[in-house]
Amino acid sequence: MENQQKHYALITGATSGIGLELAKLFAKDKFNLILVARGEEGLKATAGLLETEGIEVITIIKDLFETGAASEVYREVTERGLWVDVLVNDAGQGVYGKFIENELDRELNIIQLNIASLVTLTKAFAKQMVSRGTGKILNLASVAGKAPGPYQAVYHGTKAFVHSFNEAIRVELKDTGVTITSLLPGATKTDFFRKAGMLNSKIVQEGELADPAEVARDGYEAMLAGKDMVVSGFKNKLQVALGNITPDSMQAAQMKKAQEPAKE
Repeated sequence: MENQQKHYALITGATSGIGLELAKLFAKDKFNLILVARGEEGLKATAGLLETEGIEVITIIKDLFETGAASEVYREVTERGLWVDVLVNDAGQGVYGKFIENELDRELNIIQLNIASLVTLTKAFAKQMVSRGTGKILNLASVAGKAPGPYQAVYHGTKAFVHSFNEAIRVELKDTGVTITSLLPGATKTDFFRKAGMLNSKIVQEGELADPAEVARDGYEAMLAGKDMVVSGFKNKLQVALGNITPDSMQAAQMKKAQEPAKE
């Protein structure tokens, strides 16, 4: 019976940063959770933290950098009979440096994680949600996707894809009972910059990094309201608004100055 069915929010990348803060918000509102990450230790610690809210937390150890991993997540969820009401694709990474100097394999892995895994999970769970006539999806895009990004060319490209994809699928899902929301944060105080190898960039050394809890709150509230997108932070809203009337070539030059190494 449906009224006996446990309902869950599935979150990727929930062991740190914006993903963790989103998981806390879901837990506080008594959502049962399915957390997906590649690190067993981090998953266990996060589950222990969130279970204090009196909810059930299921963990799935899976490396979404790997081809086929996202499909394996969906298969495991369905085989266990878990009912996913909300999907949050938060997992994502970047790689810093000049495109011609970066390792191709790492950049292809970034594309696999940021695009292929996100598309796979979105398709699988969206089809399930549409068949039920209800569901919500929150996909992490970025203000990075609104402007070309020298020194992060591949990352900015992946986030441009994610936002465009979100907006297109949202229109297709109109009147199905399923909504998709695009969250566009700016530079945020998370582990992203260390993983990307850009701690010495000007944007980290000289910029103001947003609080991941505030970014998560913006995304969470927009998702619950069924909004199409939310740009987190006033400065980022202004940046996106100005970007809409600024040539891409000029935006790329401005972004190069913001993201270049603080010390050459």
